[in-house]
Amino acid sequence: MASVQQDKPAVVCVFCGSVSGSNSIHLETARALAYEFHKNNIQLVYGGGTAGLMGELARTLVSLSGPQAVHGIIPRALVKVEPGYDNAEEVRNPSAVVSGKEAERVVKEPMGKIGTLKESEYGCTTIVPDMHTRKRMMAEKVREGGPGSGFVALAGGFGTIEEVMEMTTWNQLGIHKLGMVLLNANGYWDGVLAWVKNSVQEGFISRENGEILVEARMSVRFGPSWLVTRLAMGGCS
Repeated sequence: MASVQQDKPAVVCVFCGSVSGSNSIHLETARALAYEFHKNNIQLVYGGGTAGLMGELARTLVSLSGPQAVHGIIPRALVKVEPGYDNAEEVRNPSAVVSGKEAERVVKEPMGKIGTLKESEYGCTTIVPDMHTRKRMMAEKVREGGPGSGFVALAGGFGTIEEVMEMTTWNQLGIHKLGMVLLNANGYWDGVLAWVKNSVQEGFISRENGEILVEARMSVRFGPSWLVTRLAMGGCS
């Protein structure tokens, strides 16, 4: 089993914003990360969005490595509001029924079904019933990946930090031991890192668990090669 895992490509789940933000450094970072994934044969799992940093990351990697290198996982409610999925054709699997909490955004359609969209410029897309199923499936895909698999966060809003913190908590609880990297372009994550440090000092987070979230800084000009090296050499197992 271990040898089979060693032969698989790394799978990295990237959490990031569905908007571009006001500083172009974040779009540049998303593109640079896609190029690095392509060079290192890393497969991307992401939230399935077509706009903002999500869309830029997915489109760039698909243009370089092909649609099989990108797997988007999106709640059914969000498919209706994502540009680019308007005319997408869904292939339903009627036997794929999952359980989970109700979607944060509810639509009047069967919520227990998993479906897929045909390959597109955003890669391969799986439609799930709710946000909880999305995060669980993301984690499963990363755990199935080869050496160097893990989680990376680019800039984002409430949804991004919620996903980062849930996966960090799962690491703390031993549900997984995959690495968590904050790609800290333009100091975007400085406040979160300061909060973690303060929480350790105040005794709410142990020193060991205070090291779960790993900061990685980058210059787009030089590319995030150090990030891939960190993932492959122990940042993620």
